[in-house]
Amino acid sequence: KKAKKNAIPKKHKKLKRVLLIIAAILLVGGIAFAIWGNALIAKLTGGKSGLFDLIGAMTSHVDLKTDKNGRTNVLLFGTSGFDMEGSGIDGTEHDGSQLTDSVMFLSLDQKTGDVAMTSLPRDLYVGNTCTSTGKVNEVYYCANMDGKNETDGAEALVSTVEEIFDVDIQYWAHLNWGALMKVVDSVGGITVTLDEDIEDDWTKTYIKAGVPTDLNGWQAVALSRARHGTEMGDFSRGNSQQKILAGLQNKLLTGGLDLGSVLNIVDAVGDNIRSNLSLEEMKAVFYIAKDISMDQIRQIPLIDYDNDIAYLTTASMNGASYVVPSAGVKNYTDIQDYIHRLISSDPVIRENAQILVLNGSGSEGSASSEKAKLKTDNFSNVETGNAPGSDYPEKYYLYDMTDKKPGTVDALKKRYGVEALPANTLPTGINAGNADIVIILGNNKTATAQ
Repeated sequence: KKAKKNAIPKKHKKLKRVLLIIAAILLVGGIAFAIWGNALIAKLTGGKSGLFDLIGAMTSHVDLKTDKNGRTNVLLFGTSGFDMEGSGIDGTEHDGSQLTDSVMFLSLDQKTGDVAMTSLPRDLYVGNTCTSTGKVNEVYYCANMDGKNETDGAEALVSTVEEIFDVDIQYWAHLNWGALMKVVDSVGGITVTLDEDIEDDWTKTYIKAGVPTDLNGWQAVALSRARHGTEMGDFSRGNSQQKILAGLQNKLLTGGLDLGSVLNIVDAVGDNIRSNLSLEEMKAVFYIAKDISMDQIRQIPLIDYDNDIAYLTTASMNGASYVVPSAGVKNYTDIQDYIHRLISSDPVIRENAQILVLNGSGSEGSASSEKAKLKTDNFSNVETGNAPGSDYPEKYYLYDMTDKKPGTVDALKKRYGVEALPANTLPTGINAGNADIVIILGNNKTATAQ
């Protein structure tokens, strides 16, 4: 019989069937990936984004929200469960799993890449919680007792920290110990170098200061929780947590991760972190973070060791031990002034250099007049005096006495159009006292400040 017109050869039919099977597999696989990917992205963004948002985010760019000073403020907090339901490492219910073991405040300037971070001790007394204890680590739990109101818990903690620091916080991120353990293990462990010895029998953590120490996921969790056998208790724990973040970032940037490791990290993070960041905002964070190392992040201790000022202290109330402001219970004024200064994007404000302005011009009132001008431009810590003698032919002389205030020195160099001179060239007879910088006003009447 003659073949029917336009009949498809058998081999072509077979090829078509194979292609249909492959297409079906790809379709089912694609749907499965879409479901997994959509769920994962929804987890990461607290339900604010999905897979189609991811596709859009590939080509879009958004700026992060900022406060009135142009900085983006983020609250990072961790709970001690090994999943978001608060289970222990063995899957059973973990007592106290919704208490925040770590509360970190991070402030970022997107334009300059300046980042500052500080930690609040979990025993800080804030009052007005759902228990008689009134510690900051209970705030999230009190607004999320049943584990179903995570956003309410996060926003309650955000409001509390905003009150303590007098700042506006745009974003929050919540992670648990499961996230830390799984991510550290996914990258093959991390290395940390601590500033103090830790001998914590409770967490079985024994690490010597200054010695690079390798940690697996469980050991990283133990160090994050260690506060016994340390110099400063909760303050030491906050410092250790920041060291762990540094070790993790270093490993992520230098580890050369394969696809399997990347997928494991994404899965671990997806199951163990929640945030109010949208996907586009996460992309912006990653874009900024790739150029910032932990070494560049300015750590803000709530004990100012340079000036021997403790903004927090310990206290006993109703038989319980607390951390409270040194100025008094719930008196945050000094803490707020300190934080505002150190998270400023202006290095002049951050450094708060002690400046001594000496009048060598022979014109009465010149030093006082210059002090007023400096204060107007955020040079707030200024004293005045008279320079000995009268041999100062140049308009301005600038002396860097400590080498510890580089941002302020650079600003003054630009202001006056002069180079900074070393401390050992300060004219004889001048007592600089505690000044970081000395400015001598000379008698050249033709030059003007910039």
